[in-house]
Amino acid sequence: MKIALAQLNYTIGDIEGNKSKIIGAVERAKSKGADLVVFAEQALSGTPALDLLCKTTFIELCEEALDEIASHCGRIAAVVGVPVLTECGTVSAAAVIQHGEVERCISKRFITARREMGFLVQGSGCETITICGERVAVIVGDDLSRTSNFDKSVDLILSINARRFGKGMMTYRYNTMHDLAYVESKRIMLINQVGGSTEIVYDGTSAVVGADGQIELLMKSFEEDFAIFDTRAEHEPIAVPYTTYKDRTRMVYSAAVCGLHDYFGKNGYTKAAIGLSGGIDSAVVACLAVDALGRENVKALLMPSQFSSDHSVVDARELADNLGIAYDVVPITEAYKAVVDTMKPVIGGTAFDATEENIQARLRTVMLMALQNKCGYILLNSSNKSENALGFCTLYGDTAGAFSVTGDLYKGEIYDLARYINKLHDDVIPDSILTKEPSSELHPGQKDSDILPPYEVVDAILFRMIEEGQHREEIVNAGFDAEVVEKIHQMLMRNEKKRYQFPPVLRLSACAFGHERILPLTNKYGD
Repeated sequence: MKIALAQLNYTIGDIEGNKSKIIGAVERAKSKGADLVVFAEQALSGTPALDLLCKTTFIELCEEALDEIASHCGRIAAVVGVPVLTECGTVSAAAVIQHGEVERCISKRFITARREMGFLVQGSGCETITICGERVAVIVGDDLSRTSNFDKSVDLILSINARRFGKGMMTYRYNTMHDLAYVESKRIMLINQVGGSTEIVYDGTSAVVGADGQIELLMKSFEEDFAIFDTRAEHEPIAVPYTTYKDRTRMVYSAAVCGLHDYFGKNGYTKAAIGLSGGIDSAVVACLAVDALGRENVKALLMPSQFSSDHSVVDARELADNLGIAYDVVPITEAYKAVVDTMKPVIGGTAFDATEENIQARLRTVMLMALQNKCGYILLNSSNKSENALGFCTLYGDTAGAFSVTGDLYKGEIYDLARYINKLHDDVIPDSILTKEPSSELHPGQKDSDILPPYEVVDAILFRMIEEGQHREEIVNAGFDAEVVEKIHQMLMRNEKKRYQFPPVLRLSACAFGHERILPLTNKYGD
């Protein structure tokens, strides 16, 4: 049997556009002589559709579009991901189309992603169909990792999926497929979505794994792709990819560019604004924005205060010139003095502290938002996960923006990304930005190391706390200083209020704030 795998980029709620893409792939599959064409989970609706899945009209429009798709499938079978309304609620289903009609819908049993809980209900799970004389077990979403002991008559396990990207998650995905294929002694085909959906990015990377556990087909990552797989042909095994840290940085870069590009494109935005400080975070965000949107669509503001070092402005100018983006230098010294003088009746006579520091950060946001409002530039946030975790950021200052493309990357990963970008783009980020000690420059001589240990230590502790869920005692027993661990834990716990007010953050890890890690805003745990 010849199977066409259509790995496409769908848009949530764009039923007409998604339908057209699916029909186009059906016609292409027919022209290639395919017997079956398969599409990802919730291809017709886009995902995560959240409360749209609770709207009867939305589901009805999906059903009407599915009937039109079926009318193009007289000479080919198809499996299409679609939400279906049942007596118990909406299920995520694989619609099986044969002979120009929707033959049946096979629904997902296990609802494991938080973005689906409350919007989808449990279905019946895996079912077996017959196409061209071959028995195919059709399975939806995460049911693949929770189902075993398939019927002996099954020739192929077909999984339609919507698997998001996250560091390390792809390796886990293919290890799971390898083990299941080997144990069941059956070929597995996984078709995935590709592209950005607000804070999620789907990597694609659809694959076929043989009964011996070896990869027989691997499709592109972060790009639409189309392939024909002949189940009766011989296939050379493909080496398992994405196993080194260098590969992981490359994939993070591709995911960030894809997610940023689609966030703008699918929301009708074209131009991005960035505050360039001369630091590593804003430098990386500027590079990602240029790669995702084009240099002509990116504008920077350089906003030095009386506390900014001369080299910060020089470094920011050099970066902007290297990238070829437009920029303006807008000093905030006078605006800062005006605010402080205006507030003298309230705060006059008190010592300089975080109050004055935060005024600077918030003034910079005022300038950037003025650019957004007046000229239509969408403000990109330049935060990172380390600072977000510790609350080392100013509410309504550097936490502001319409979208954060790096907010789920630790500080060390920002440096890794910067070095990768420099290899890719001929040292576009000045070396001085990479080698200077991190600083917010909010008071004379300020450095992050004044109150924090080196970021490699901070990141290692935070990773154990957040991604691995380790207790402080476990981390201390692993060799970290007890006082440092306690300090970082306290900072992490008391700054949940800031994280509740962040912009959408592109999820690039397996444990992103606000999704895989959600704490009550008001709680006394760990005090």
